[in-house]
Amino acid sequence: MIGKKLGIDLGTANSVVFVQGEGIVLMEPTVVAIDVNTYTVIAVGEKAKKMIGKTPENIVAKRPLRDGVIADSRVTEALLRHFFDKALGKSRFFKPDVVISVPAGITTVEQRAVLKAANAVGSRSITLLPEPLLAALGAGLPIDKSAGSMIINMGGGTSEVAVMSLDGIVEYESLRVAGDAINESIISFMRKKKGVLIGEQTAENMKIKIGSAVEVKDPKEMEVRGRDVGAGMPKSMVIDSNDVARAIEKPLRDIIRSIQTVLEKTPPELSADIIDRGMVMSGGTAKLRNLDKLLSKATGVPAHVADDPLYCVAKGTGIALELIATGERVFSFNKEFRR
Repeated sequence: MIGKKLGIDLGTANSVVFVQGEGIVLMEPTVVAIDVNTYTVIAVGEKAKKMIGKTPENIVAKRPLRDGVIADSRVTEALLRHFFDKALGKSRFFKPDVVISVPAGITTVEQRAVLKAANAVGSRSITLLPEPLLAALGAGLPIDKSAGSMIINMGGGTSEVAVMSLDGIVEYESLRVAGDAINESIISFMRKKKGVLIGEQTAENMKIKIGSAVEVKDPKEMEVRGRDVGAGMPKSMVIDSNDVARAIEKPLRDIIRSIQTVLEKTPPELSADIIDRGMVMSGGTAKLRNLDKLLSKATGVPAHVADDPLYCVAKGTGIALELIATGERVFSFNKEFRR
């Protein structure tokens, strides 16, 4: 275990763990179930996610991260300890070096919360790197060159748009609108337009199975079950892709505005590179059908979905671990803490 190194994509919806020499070893929902009476952890990850909306009063299934940053440090410690134990085993003598992804727009207070949680579970050194930079590394973008590279990393809590050159971020926008906001828009649409109350997991399933960023000629359909707003009785109805497209217009407009803002602020020479290469989309939300077409039409810049968009940040942590260890590259947005 000497010199073991971990990369953690600590996401609002899902977290991915990379172990040096082994690759991606773990991906689980960023959810913890706790007993509020004793404040003990009942379940973590997939088991805890299945409990959302189905627990008695004394058990709460919650996400310890909100909008990409820690909202509950004690619960986050339990989550990180679970990841460390599953990735490295419970009996470990040597503490690992860790790279953790954080939003580019993270505040100093939020940084300290991440560092405190990672330190509490037994890390030797902790390096925080911004998600868009790691996503670009994982997507294989040549960010070490003087040419411009553009990444749009859309996770559960945040969407981050960044233009990079020479291993640094030139311009960026960090928007706390992403997969969770899209789910909330679907829930609101179903309540207001269809008269049916649905939960977060149902909205997530709708987005994944039939969701589309734009209306299509041959929409997919899905039976959705919930509770009738008026009668209070169980109710089911058929919803199609175009219903979802109408439901999620606002959060997608917000993301487009952020992309346009970054493009407006980008130096002309780098803008020319981006027009040639296009912009790359990563993160779970990048898998939304037809989102690349919507972004291309709205900005006039070609948009491409990265290979394995869900794992780009985690792969980037692994690449960063190697580059930092060898001293081959120094990233200009590097915040490090050592005990």
